[in-house]
Amino acid sequence: MLADFRESGALSDRATIIAVIINTFFGFAQHIITFYAPILIPILGFRVGVLYVATRGLIALAITLTGIAAGAVLLDASNVGRSGANTDPAPDGGTAGDAADVFDDRPETRRAAVRAAFDATTDKVRDILPRLAAIYAVVSLLLAYSDELLTLIGSNGASVTTAADGFAGLLGLPGAAIPVIAAYALDTTSGATVIAPLIRNGTFSARTAVATMLVGGIISFAVSTFKRSIPFQYGIWGREFGSKVIVVNTGLKIVWIALALVVLL
Repeated sequence: MLADFRESGALSDRATIIAVIINTFFGFAQHIITFYAPILIPILGFRVGVLYVATRGLIALAITLTGIAAGAVLLDASNVGRSGANTDPAPDGGTAGDAADVFDDRPETRRAAVRAAFDATTDKVRDILPRLAAIYAVVSLLLAYSDELLTLIGSNGASVTTAADGFAGLLGLPGAAIPVIAAYALDTTSGATVIAPLIRNGTFSARTAVATMLVGGIISFAVSTFKRSIPFQYGIWGREFGSKVIVVNTGLKIVWIALALVVLL
């Protein structure tokens, strides 16, 4: 829907990015039901699991509030409405280019509305699907042959471990945090599975466990951006605008996770 509004001129690029930022918390809330509650909390245990999910929820809420504040400061009427629309006075005292005009041109009957929605959806799928298919195909091939590529360039998983070691030492986390961070950077469920027994035997307190997983989340952005963000965002927005969305989203996540780490540690 946002892509439709942007392409129709109802939203400027700036307004679209802010709308994406504002959606962060609501996107996170969906994952509580599908992933965090049924999978992650049982693995980590109730106390640590709830603390971790609550921390991630507060981070997502902070990003959403940042988007709202940015919208209040950066957006005005020029960011909403059809590009190039007529700005002559309208009978209601507004202008013909007001944002409401974008939504007032509705079909008169239910059948016409359904037909218009079907046509618009078909056009959007035809536009997005080829890009998604091509990008996911490239990413899938690179992931399938990642071991061979790493061998070719003389690298392996040691780079992830080295990064994890640096973060753990900087933050004063236990030495056992290094394999946890490395595992969490590659896969959330795997990281939770690795740290769970270390929580039960007292190696990690609730606070250090959550901090360790947050550090793993920061390192995982490199992996998740390549595996998920680039294919999805490029498929929806295209390369140029999709890159802007990825940079802004990732930057805000890193900033707020870093602030959460300051509070936890």
